[in-house]
Amino acid sequence: MHLNPYGEYAVLLAQSLANDWPGTRAGIVKRTRQFGMTMAFPEGPDEHARMRNVIDGWLVLVDARDPDVRAAALNARMAAVTAYPRLTDHNGEGWHLHYRGIDDDLPTVLDAVISVGTALHLTTRGMHRLGRCASSPCINVVVDTSRNGTQRYCTPRCASRDAVRRHRRKQPAARA
Repeated sequence: MHLNPYGEYAVLLAQSLANDWPGTRAGIVKRTRQFGMTMAFPEGPDEHARMRNVIDGWLVLVDARDPDVRAAALNARMAAVTAYPRLTDHNGEGWHLHYRGIDDDLPTVLDAVISVGTALHLTTRGMHRLGRCASSPCINVVVDTSRNGTQRYCTPRCASRDAVRRHRRKQPAARA
């Protein structure tokens, strides 16, 4: 059975791009490969800048706290970039669904994949499972894939740093 991969990998790809932006188109393509995308993408004009716009638009969803606002923004993104669902067997990897056109360039493909993936992530795991790291001043994106839906930090390091800060605030001031 080939499961639809649009959910978790797509939203984790978006998180990865948002938290560590590649400096080149080749870096973006390499990152897509690391997250399981295998198709070749035709090159289009201004792709690096357009991809940055895709991620910046996705960050609007990350920062939306109200589920209705988040859903409306995500619906608008999907309406703008996704095509009708279609079956494909590119590269002989098995039949699966795509929510994008056949010859779309990299920014268009990733906008569609990330939008649909984010929608699947939020509807299957919960509308609250996307946000920013709770450890100030970190602003990294957190995609909550935990079992209990309580992931608040981008890394264990940030969680530990925040716990140390909270512990130190509770301690009485050192006596002179």
